Amino acid sequence: MMSVDQPSPISTPRLSIPRLSIIVPMLNEAPQLPELLSHLQTYKNRNCEIILVDGGSSDGSVEIASKQFNVISSPAGRARQMNAGARIAQAEQLLFLHADTRLPAVADRLILDGLKQSNSQWGRFDVSIQGDSKMLPVVSWFMNKRSRLSGIATGDQAIFVTAEAFYLVSGFPDQPLMEDIEISRHLRKLSPPACLSQKVTTSGRRWDQRGSWRTIFLMWRLRWAYWRGKPAEQLASIYR
Repeated sequence: MMSVDQPSPISTPRLSIPRLSIIVPMLNEAPQLPELLSHLQTYKNRNCEIILVDGGSSDGSVEIASKQFNVISSPAGRARQMNAGARIAQAEQLLFLHADTRLPAVADRLILDGLKQSNSQWGRFDVSIQGDSKMLPVVSWFMNKRSRLSGIATGDQAIFVTAEAFYLVSGFPDQPLMEDIEISRHLRKLSPPACLSQKVTTSGRRWDQRGSWRTIFLMWRLRWAYWRGKPAEQLASIYR
């Protein structure tokens, strides 16, 4: 029996591997950060790793986010930022979340169950685009339907992937646009995606600001041009 005069042995805390690493690229997101950080805290409480990757914000985003989560910096560009986050992620499953997208409840469990039940190495959620335009539910329906038929996911659908598969395809291609389309093509060669019917919600501000029909036409024009082999760098200038 240990004497009260003897020092107690020091116990080393057991570090648990996160069940999911959530990687969020950001650039000048200060206005929506409080709501985003509150949303992400729910998943931190569920033993998910949260990694925010800043691409050079000038509005105080880093200072705001770093009070609550791990924030790293990388060269600007969504693909580069997501790859930087993936390099330090500790979980065996990675989720790439746009800063204006919100996950459904218990998304971590849905992802882990979805990958296991479908025997897939990657996947995405259905999406609901939120905004003023009455066309947005129609746009969302077509995005989800097209994704199921083609096996191609968009970043707005919150792509998730096993770390092993992510590195097998060398991560996101270093290009300024269509990085989600390109990585889907490579991942599709490993397995079909797990297409989860639960919905993430994402901002429809792009459609509201530019006009629904104009934006729909632009997106299809860009996809068609990319499919025909036009460089992503040229398409990015058109998109902007």
